[in-house]
Amino acid sequence: MSRTDAIEQYVASLRQGKKYFAAATARKEDPYPRVLEEILSGLPATGEAKVGLIDIPMERIVGTWAAGRKTAFAGNFMPLLDPETEFAQKWIALCEAHLDAGGITDAITCFEYMGEFYVQEGHKRVSVLKSYSSPTISAVVTRVIPPAADTDSMRVYNEFVRFFKASRTYVALLTRPGGYARLQAAMGLAPDQVWDAEIRHTFETDYRRFAALYEPMNAGRLPLTAGDALVAWLEVHPYSDLRALREEALSASLSALFPDLRLMASGEHISVATEPEKKEKGLLGRILGAPRLHAAFIYDTDPRFSPWASAHEQGQLSLAEAMGDEVHARAYVCEGNVDAAMEQAVADGANVIFATTPPMIDACRRLAANHKNVAVYNCSLSMPYTGVRSYYCRVYESKFIAGAVAGAVTTDRRIGFVAKYPIMGTLAGVNAFALGVRMTNPKARVLLRWRCLPGDPVQDLLDEGVHVISNRDEDSQTVFSGGPIGTYRVGAQGALHPLVMARWNWGVFYEKTARSLLSGGISAVRDGSHAINDWWGMDTGMVSVDLDDGLPDGVRQLALLLRDGIIAGSIDPFLCRIRTQDGETLSDGTRVFSLEERMRMDWLCDNVEGSVPAFDELLPMSRPLVRVLGIYREDIPPQTEESAR
Repeated sequence: MSRTDAIEQYVASLRQGKKYFAAATARKEDPYPRVLEEILSGLPATGEAKVGLIDIPMERIVGTWAAGRKTAFAGNFMPLLDPETEFAQKWIALCEAHLDAGGITDAITCFEYMGEFYVQEGHKRVSVLKSYSSPTISAVVTRVIPPAADTDSMRVYNEFVRFFKASRTYVALLTRPGGYARLQAAMGLAPDQVWDAEIRHTFETDYRRFAALYEPMNAGRLPLTAGDALVAWLEVHPYSDLRALREEALSASLSALFPDLRLMASGEHISVATEPEKKEKGLLGRILGAPRLHAAFIYDTDPRFSPWASAHEQGQLSLAEAMGDEVHARAYVCEGNVDAAMEQAVADGANVIFATTPPMIDACRRLAANHKNVAVYNCSLSMPYTGVRSYYCRVYESKFIAGAVAGAVTTDRRIGFVAKYPIMGTLAGVNAFALGVRMTNPKARVLLRWRCLPGDPVQDLLDEGVHVISNRDEDSQTVFSGGPIGTYRVGAQGALHPLVMARWNWGVFYEKTARSLLSGGISAVRDGSHAINDWWGMDTGMVSVDLDDGLPDGVRQLALLLRDGIIAGSIDPFLCRIRTQDGETLSDGTRVFSLEERMRMDWLCDNVEGSVPAFDELLPMSRPLVRVLGIYREDIPPQTEESAR
């Protein structure tokens, strides 16, 4: 009986091979398996490395070592020769043995190049097992080391080689830099921690379950592998859920991730909104009236002890005062468990969530996936997620005015600037300040220092004899300790003379957003087509500047002219000649930087002395925020779940 079955299997496989051959030919593609000797021809030889005996994914076998046998197979390794040929009879005999003897167990020999496999010996074994959709085959593998190249694909491959040393598995194919390290970290493993057999078996089983759900959903629409999708999924869900979730729940969680996957595949483009959306009520809304908003404000710290949380608390109170019965607002202090606080807010009736710190973003994404009828906002910048809308203010506009004032009043051409963290938007503030200084004092230098590093940056500047300093701005009306604030001049005996202060009015954002939601509805925020970052500036009233009464009249007049010009849109701090510290000319004075370019600035103007600190230089308390929102966040080593605790 097995002989008959083997013949029928060959005939069915032959049809698949001819179908693949015809389709590839019609597309003017090579219909045969790839040949590694031809691929390597002309490339510099870099050597080989023995991998040894290992199970390899059948789907990653793409070719043959030499051209001699390739015409017997189509590119999918299905046969092309008629059943009467000697090749076909050997294929059928091997298939019969496979059916009678409990499966093909002899290992093939092959070469691995850039994560794909090329058969040296065992072509028919591969073909037979592929015809039965076997997921893996045992192989003795030799790795062909590729020539060095400065490309993303080479970077990813080098990351895989390191990952493979620890994991000894080929099952997960990733295509995006940093993915393998993030996968290892999401599993709770140290970067080079070696997998034992149990870890490997568990992962491979769970990965195949995930891939079996992802591939039919994707159906080739996105250029992302199941491995890429899994790493993105693990940014939102704990690794333990990969096994614990029932298939229906896992499928639903993956389906909810697809809008973000589409965004990731398209290059993570973010739409930046610079003002409140103006929407008309629909007919039903005009008849029934606007629904009441239930807004939950999530704080990571009690506002009584945090200027940041206090500023948002004042914004909440301002919202409640302005909107009256139209909005019900309530605050939740998460005390370390953000997910629980947000779920409680939804259980209490919240249909709008304002999460007030960037590290809450993962919890926001989980909540958004589970509650489609809730509008979710996270106070952050440059977040490429469709289910969560981020919001922040364009502080650089006020910093430009502060720089112009500082340049006008300094007497020794040295001005200090104390930045908090190297995160999105910060360098736009530093550079705008430096350009303001240059406008009024072209020979002055800006000395950049950081609060996220050990030491006292303000005292260090004073010790260097710097007497005009721009420190943190006031984002709360509550008085907190922490040293002088705003931009000020230090006089005799250390007396402080305020110059200019930037103020952030979160209440403006909360009120205008609430009015937009009442007009347009929650669904307008959750259309799922793109990521939106609200980045509002002085023209909305979200940012303002306070000028000290003691400013010289001419300086005050200049500051007011700059303020009015920025609000009117006639003045752009970055529409000028710009050179970087390393001498590169970024603008001749006519280039308009996009909002996303300003958001993600990673360079410093040539009149700035100082640099951006590396992640490992930061104080431990500063690292969680920089990990989420840092300028170089893609290059920061991932964090295991255990090390995050």
